[in-house]
Amino acid sequence: MAKVLIVDHEKCTGCRICELVCSVNKEGAANPAHARIHTVKWEMEGSYVPMFCRQCVDPTCAAVCPMNAISRDDYLDLTKVDDALCIGCRACISACAFGGVGFNQETQKTMRCDTCGGQPTCVDFCETGALIFIDVEAVNLRRQRIAAEKIRAATR
Repeated sequence: MAKVLIVDHEKCTGCRICELVCSVNKEGAANPAHARIHTVKWEMEGSYVPMFCRQCVDPTCAAVCPMNAISRDDYLDLTKVDDALCIGCRACISACAFGGVGFNQETQKTMRCDTCGGQPTCVDFCETGALIFIDVEAVNLRRQRIAAEKIRAATR
């Protein structure tokens, strides 16, 4: 069954441990600039939102890649990059509506979340439970449950 990485924005404290463990797992060094996830702070609201590749079914980044380095693996339910083909032109970064594609200055290649092969390290280390790796079918059910709890609390 396909799984998806989602964020419970209300639980994110902006600790950025997700960035740290991602960079260690993917690059072997504690350097958040090399993470595939980045926490954005919304100043006006005082809230934080971890941003990462959303694994789009029809990825715009793949459509704009001049080298066809980006492809969709429907079996793994992932958008993948062939680093051997990537020329670092950053067209995919501009095309991503979610800001989910990063750039490694050292390798001159793009970086994106690949859910750590189905075991996202960021989820394992997120102490507040803001990052969740869940079955696609369970996402809507979870949202319905949260909405029902809010309605119930408001009508008490």
